Amino acid sequence: MSVLSWLAGVGPSGFGAASTAEQVTDGLDLRGQRILVTGCNSGLGFEAMRVLALRGATVLGAARTHESAARACAQIAGRTEPLACELSDPASVRAAVATARRGGPLTAILANAGIMALPDREVVHGVERQLFTNHVGHFLLVTGLTDHLTPTGRVVMLSSAAHTRAPAVGIAFDDLDASTSYSPWTAYGQSKLANVLFSNELARRFAGTGRTANALHPGVIATNLTRSLPSAFAAVWRAASPLLLKSIGQGAATGVWAATHPSLASVSGEYFANCNVARPSRQARDAGLAARLWTETEAICARLAAPDDGPKAA
Repeated sequence: MSVLSWLAGVGPSGFGAASTAEQVTDGLDLRGQRILVTGCNSGLGFEAMRVLALRGATVLGAARTHESAARACAQIAGRTEPLACELSDPASVRAAVATARRGGPLTAILANAGIMALPDREVVHGVERQLFTNHVGHFLLVTGLTDHLTPTGRVVMLSSAAHTRAPAVGIAFDDLDASTSYSPWTAYGQSKLANVLFSNELARRFAGTGRTANALHPGVIATNLTRSLPSAFAAVWRAASPLLLKSIGQGAATGVWAATHPSLASVSGEYFANCNVARPSRQARDAGLAARLWTETEAICARLAAPDDGPKAA
């Protein structure tokens, strides 16, 4: 437990920064639930899958390849199903949707996978890679499975406090490929803002049903997400872990809590941190921006559905 996690204490939920995924699910019986977790092969995704399976859920563990998903699932004591889902490849995402739909309804989707602060600008399908992977890929996955959720199904999007580092306009719709300028952290912040906006618009569309959608900041954790950082920065990051950063178990707690806890059965359109409701940025609360992002993302997905639109990179 880091010093900061210990000092933070607990909030109205009874949990806080120091709470672990095992603690927030203590006493829950998830038998009969079927939950999809992206990024299951390491870090928070692996811990979330482990704890959900420990509580009895059947977990669809999604990773970039079937082999990496299968390796992760093989390490779990419980019911797991490996699923290949490369979020930057629309064909892979659609195949994952088709595979997931062949099983029973989903009680939750925990959109955990992501990439962070790529040092150099990369473009896939005309969109900056972080925005495409973290947002568009998950948009394709979640919207493809929305009608396969149970009537009380939950969608949980892992965002980040870094969503506050998005461009001043929020989402740079006129520069989605970041050709005008590229900053690793600004691009990452934009993708994480998109995660919040997507969950908010999805929550609006879920209104009047029993389904919910929420986003969250998991905390600052030393995971494989730091693999794109300069080596010196990553070394400092890891060295700070004992004092300043959450453990993997603590980092996975808010996502697992949001996906399963009975107290959140009717909570939708919120942003969580440390297993409690938190307040995201002004941009993240902009309903008009959320609606436009949905429309623009639908247009991207429609273009990607064209048979002559193969993978592109720059």
